[in-house]
Amino acid sequence: MSNHTAVSLPTRVGVLGGGRMGSGIAHAFLLRGAHVLVVENANDAAHAARERIEAAITKSIEKGETGTADEINSRLTVVDDYSALADRQLVIEAVPENWNLKVASLLKVEEHLGATGYLASNTSSLSVDGLARQLQRPQNFLGLHFFNPVPASTLIEVVIGKETKPELAESARQWVDALGKTAVVVMDTPGFASSRLGVAIALEAMRMVEEGVASPEDIDNAMVLGYKHPTGPLKTTDIVGLDVRLGIAEYLHSTLGERFAPPQILRDLVSQGNLGRKTGKGFFDWN
Repeated sequence: MSNHTAVSLPTRVGVLGGGRMGSGIAHAFLLRGAHVLVVENANDAAHAARERIEAAITKSIEKGETGTADEINSRLTVVDDYSALADRQLVIEAVPENWNLKVASLLKVEEHLGATGYLASNTSSLSVDGLARQLQRPQNFLGLHFFNPVPASTLIEVVIGKETKPELAESARQWVDALGKTAVVVMDTPGFASSRLGVAIALEAMRMVEEGVASPEDIDNAMVLGYKHPTGPLKTTDIVGLDVRLGIAEYLHSTLGERFAPPQILRDLVSQGNLGRKTGKGFFDWN
């Protein structure tokens, strides 16, 4: 079924949200033999999520992943009903990075999830302890921060909350191994390790554009060629979405202080609707 050594992985996994991140997470678990249930908020969104995941599976098979598309897809279920999560051993929430939406979604999952089921958030910056405080079973909750695009990325940030039970933290490390990825384990802190460092570099790059120090191309080339970053900080911002980066920067600004204050150029581009690759224009032209 897979080229990887079998390590303990939940066989019944739920994913809340079938967008880019959720479908990528579902894809990763499907390739390692899990039965994956994706919950979307409406029937048409569920249909689109299934198409997205099946297309990604086909691409993986073409690239040499073992198994057949039919067999892998047979382990995928996509619904718009939370009650289907009742038998899941692990549910990963992958809804947009909005506090109120995350809390409402996690509460709804917990309402249906069995008492022994584990719950994880794919948040890239929100406080895992803050989210845990909203839940009935904070000991069964942690952060699993996947990176985009999930199938190609080799990193998962495992974010341990104050209430997370030690055996869950240890299991999460094993799950990451079983997915063929590498775990970076961090205690809950604003921005964790990856967002905090990535956003700090990106904001400084934006200030340099704003000050006319160099062009976005040259700033990115300095990091790609000088520091061996696979993608420069401004192109990465375009890929992530300027609105997403602004939201994270505002949160880090409120929790960690002035060094994370969003530059005016970022606010201006977002207010103009230039959000990066998804709109065709950000710091670069994607058309």
